[in-house]
Amino acid sequence: MTQPSSLKTQQMQIGGMDCASCAAKIERNLEQLAGVDEVSVSAATGRMTVSYDPQQVDDTLLQKRITTLGYVVIRPTLKSRREAHDHPYDYEHGRDRPNDHAHDHGHDNDSGEFNVKADVIPILLVIMLLAGGMAFEEPLHQTPFSIGEYIVFIPAYLLSGWSVLKAAGRNIISGQLFDENFLMTVATLGAIAIHELPEAVAVMLFYRIGELFQDYSVGRSRRSIKALLEVRPDTANLNVNGSIKTVSPEAVEVGDIILVKPGEKIPLDGDILDGHSLVDTSALTGESVPRTVNVGTTILAGMVNQTGALTLKVTKRFGESSIAKILDLVENATSKKAQTEKFITRFARYYTPVVVILSLVVALIPPLLLSSATHEEWVYRALVLLVISCPCGLVISIPLGYFGGVGGAAKRGILVKGSTFLDALTTVKTVVFDKTGTLTQGVFKVTQIVPKNGFSTAELLSLAAKAESHSNHPVAQSIRDAYGQRIDDATVTDYEEIAGHGIQAKVNHQTVLAGSDRLLHRENIDHDTCHVEGTVVHLAVDRRYAGYILIADEIRADAAQAVNDLKQAGVGQIAMLTGDNPATAEGVADRLGLDTYRANLLPEDKVDAIEQLLDRTGHGKVVFVGDGINDAPVIARADIGMAMGGLGSDAAIETADIVIMTDAPSKVAEAIHVAKKTRRIVVQNIILAMGVKGLFILLGTIGVATLWEAVFADVGVALLAILNAGRVLSWQV
Repeated sequence: MTQPSSLKTQQMQIGGMDCASCAAKIERNLEQLAGVDEVSVSAATGRMTVSYDPQQVDDTLLQKRITTLGYVVIRPTLKSRREAHDHPYDYEHGRDRPNDHAHDHGHDNDSGEFNVKADVIPILLVIMLLAGGMAFEEPLHQTPFSIGEYIVFIPAYLLSGWSVLKAAGRNIISGQLFDENFLMTVATLGAIAIHELPEAVAVMLFYRIGELFQDYSVGRSRRSIKALLEVRPDTANLNVNGSIKTVSPEAVEVGDIILVKPGEKIPLDGDILDGHSLVDTSALTGESVPRTVNVGTTILAGMVNQTGALTLKVTKRFGESSIAKILDLVENATSKKAQTEKFITRFARYYTPVVVILSLVVALIPPLLLSSATHEEWVYRALVLLVISCPCGLVISIPLGYFGGVGGAAKRGILVKGSTFLDALTTVKTVVFDKTGTLTQGVFKVTQIVPKNGFSTAELLSLAAKAESHSNHPVAQSIRDAYGQRIDDATVTDYEEIAGHGIQAKVNHQTVLAGSDRLLHRENIDHDTCHVEGTVVHLAVDRRYAGYILIADEIRADAAQAVNDLKQAGVGQIAMLTGDNPATAEGVADRLGLDTYRANLLPEDKVDAIEQLLDRTGHGKVVFVGDGINDAPVIARADIGMAMGGLGSDAAIETADIVIMTDAPSKVAEAIHVAKKTRRIVVQNIILAMGVKGLFILLGTIGVATLWEAVFADVGVALLAILNAGRVLSWQV
């Protein structure tokens, strides 16, 4: 097998796909090429992700194979995230798509909208011809050689089925048998051969109508993606030497100054230099309540400025901004497929040839064994099986169901990186929370200063603020805020962070230790206070205990509700891991009703704790929910890693399997609800499609079902499954 390190991963935009069977066909064919390791194609987005060994296969061969199958490579390579977002959905407008390369079902629009001229008018003409032909079938049949029937029904047949016949012919030439076009062609030509012309026209007509509804459903899914991508800003007002110039967000550099007017989308991440306003974050977080922002506030691309003009200093280029990463995540979410999707793709690969072989057996064997059997009767039964063998209902509804789940979660501010994680959420038995910034707000405030051994309150606070002057930790920031005075950097030397313990620095030539009780024990500092409820920073000066500073961190408003919702969702164990002291951890656990907690943990200790839980939970999945900044190793180690407050957190978006775009722990239970709803809909579709097809295979074999009923069943089950799949997008938790 090709080693992962030698593989190249590339994306291509494919035109001409209107259902998941098209995507499955491309995947199946490309995976047969030597050197291709993995292929994932989404019919909903038209995007293909392929991993391959460039020494065995190249772009040209991949594109040639795709075009041979009858599809169009619109944008051969998405070389960078920035390029990928220049025109992410140009293919929907048909700007790059040749007219003579319509997709397999012959519709010239990929948007899923009905085109009156191309779609509805031909269907109406076919309906008129079919109805007229059936009304006057007897007189037409009595014409010489039944030529009257052929004059009416053959034009109707060609009008409704020409695109299918053309696609079938192209696929046969390229060696692609057993797709829906081939099946419909054989079934209808067989019906014509046994002089069942009305049935042949009806099969093509209803198949065409079914395909239109499939087009519409895929188009609806694509539009839901486009709605998510509407958060992408189009322009930025760049301040160039005092004058405002309208430019593309990609043209703005870090450090540039931009102006955001009321009503405009914020184009890039930045810090507010001037102005105050309300910003709408709903496109990113799903929250409807606007946020107040002022000078010094960091705001993110994709938010909408509502009331006042804002002057921003850009902190990230567009390609590195949170919104660019979110857009990339949403567009590529369907590339990580659930096991159910993979199973259905494999099932359809074998199901269709098996039913085709069964139809041949039905057509040929009974007339040889039964004296009363006629060839015409059993060929007709075989044609019924061919119609039923089309796997469209299954193959399109399952991916649409998962896509609806991913899209529905995104609308709620929950970004799921693939349907495989939706499936995993349905079997969650343990949820583990980080404390600081997850169950608590992570906004610290000094509430008490307790000096010891002759130190004064003011002296203790001054020493702590200066010792913590170089730290970015929220606790350090709260101490500096409480001190409230300018700190001369020259007074602080030899600054050193001690991971998981605290810091050591020299302040005016005094060695100051500031950190946890664990730090004092590590340095063998004598002290009389170990267990303090709350977040505490102990200080020692020249190895003499100087006292401690107590810092409050409020529990999030919905944290208790989050725990209750998880228990109602069937989660068996809810735990908390924290680096804080046991007294603080116990207080939070008791207030929230957690099942268990572990305190005084270093980052590596949290990984060990998760691994112990993984060993004990058996078949249930373990979720870890953290802030995505300090907990990346634990997020990566859990079965499902969730990052809270993903806005602005690069580590969250890169590491986590699921990114919650708000600071609400209640979204964890909401994500599980969406996953379970999605799973129920997918299972319903599988049972519906397989049950109906199995029933009609039986009825067709014994001669009860006709071609009319078969095509109604096939198209009907596809439409019902598609409509059922669409419920996830509009479903409210």
